[in-house]
Amino acid sequence: QVQLVESGGGLVQAGGSLRLSCATSGRTSSIYTMAWFRQAPGKEREIVAAISRSGDSTYYADSVKGRFTISRDNAKNGLYLQMTSLKLDDMAVYYCAAGPPGAGRERIRYDYWGQGTQVNVSS
Repeated sequence: QVQLVESGGGLVQAGGSLRLSCATSGRTSSIYTMAWFRQAPGKEREIVAAISRSGDSTYYADSVKGRFTISRDNAKNGLYLQMTSLKLDDMAVYYCAAGPPGAGRERIRYDYWGQGTQVNVSS
């Protein structure tokens, strides 16, 4: 089993920055692709960014390209999301997810999920 715990959410003004972290534990050797998803009230959970095990392949949703950066530190079993130039539309619960190689942007392909961390953006 794998456990994922997110942290770093909070309230930030529009235009500000926030860094999310996800600590992994358990059978971390089974973790390959990792990703951040988010879900706003009344909306579907959507992919934000994904990263391969080696970190040399990343994917970003069009809505966050150029503003968010996903990274991971396998030695520390950590996944991170640096968010800059935050907008009101970024307000959501952010989830860390882990899955097999090539899991990509499809939510259903991810086996493990964290509890989520709330990001609020004020105008």
